[in-house]
Amino acid sequence: MFSTISFCALAMASSIPNPSLTTIYTTLAALASILIVFIIFSFSTQPNCLHTNYVRVKTHDFFLPPDTTNISHLVFGLVGSTNAWHHRKSYIESWWRPNITRGYLYLDTAPTDDLVPWSEASPPFRISDNITTLFEESRHNGEPVMVRLIHAVIEIFRDEREDVRWYIMGDDDSIFFVDNLVDVLSKYDHTKYIYIGGHSESIAPNEILSYDMGFGGAGLIMSYPLAKMVQKNIEDCVRRYPQLKCADQTLMNCVNDFGVTLTAHQGLHQMDLHGDVSGFLSSHPKVPLLSLHHFDQLDPIFPSMDRSESAKHLMKAANIDQPRLVQQTVCYDRQLNWTFSCSWGYSVHIYENIIPRSVLKAPLQTFKPWILESTPPLFIFDTRPLSNDPCATPHVFLFESIKIINETEVITNYVRVASRGLPACEIAGNHSADLINRIEVVSPMTKPKQDGKAECCDIVENKMDVVRLKLRDCMEDELIA
Repeated sequence: MFSTISFCALAMASSIPNPSLTTIYTTLAALASILIVFIIFSFSTQPNCLHTNYVRVKTHDFFLPPDTTNISHLVFGLVGSTNAWHHRKSYIESWWRPNITRGYLYLDTAPTDDLVPWSEASPPFRISDNITTLFEESRHNGEPVMVRLIHAVIEIFRDEREDVRWYIMGDDDSIFFVDNLVDVLSKYDHTKYIYIGGHSESIAPNEILSYDMGFGGAGLIMSYPLAKMVQKNIEDCVRRYPQLKCADQTLMNCVNDFGVTLTAHQGLHQMDLHGDVSGFLSSHPKVPLLSLHHFDQLDPIFPSMDRSESAKHLMKAANIDQPRLVQQTVCYDRQLNWTFSCSWGYSVHIYENIIPRSVLKAPLQTFKPWILESTPPLFIFDTRPLSNDPCATPHVFLFESIKIINETEVITNYVRVASRGLPACEIAGNHSADLINRIEVVSPMTKPKQDGKAECCDIVENKMDVVRLKLRDCMEDELIA
């Protein structure tokens, strides 16, 4: 900025014809005064180092450059039915931010009287286009709803095009974690042709459909250039592949025919599982949690609540610190031979034995595969079997509450679900954890480092029935074992 002022000064000086020496001195003195005032003003408007760090702690992304992807660049196209919306709207309302989140819910019919007036907490709705003619002329083998799902790509692009970088297609029971989506998508070049999706957690659906396909309920993400190209040709794709009964397959083939292939992301979860998924959420991969689907098919993730309450409860933690949500941190009490495995914002497990992180990163198989009659192998990730071994079975604590303290730290509380009903682990010294009823976890307001490593933690208090853990960056060469 100084060079700009210098060039301006030279330009002004050169425009004065044959100045006297006094005039030159006067002019230079005036310019020097202006320069001094400018420098003082410039530095006075910059925060000092301490204040800068403090602001970063409070806001996370306060200093993002103006061209960085933000929430306004994302558009959601959610497809649902009026009948199902009565009990599914709570899932969407748990993460939707009115007047901030962009997108529409596409319904099959107009809302019934009990849904009118339309809730301001819900996404604005549209009625899906009539696709009867397209369905009949394409002689599609699937149900009409499959064509409606595909056709929604045209409709969302038509309804929202201004300053869009990413389109995210989902269902009316898809729970998205918007802050994490913004962070992840900001790392991709939105001007390229990009198709992002997640696999099924169960092997059978991937084998039946495709490993190159994004499963739609988890969220199908297209960059603007790809969505623009696909929406112009999606009806031709329907006609070209009438034998496909799955909308996600048709979209995959359409994208592939343009030379674009799937970019898979482990944080997008179709949740093709049945039953209790606490084991899965307690050992989440080390990637940001982007979505959860099939909430109607799963047991409530918090057993003392119903599904709707569970979704809202998880969002209490998500709304404070999404990057850390369900990220696994492992630490040890070496005197008692206890291992703590914390899935931030969801659960803490205590094992009465020293167990390496390499073992704990595999989920306990508390759940069943999507196709119940499947034969092993069942899942696309490693699992650990449930056991009655007191040295391998955890004491389970689930998220209860969250509180910000001193504007720099967060405390999350986790309470015991039930008695384990097993004796103490004999080989580790018979140090029972049965008396522990509550675990407090202290974490910083700053985002976890993006250096490829998990966080570490320390046991900072262990007395009576409460244990306090504190998360921190791992030290160089620190082993979690």
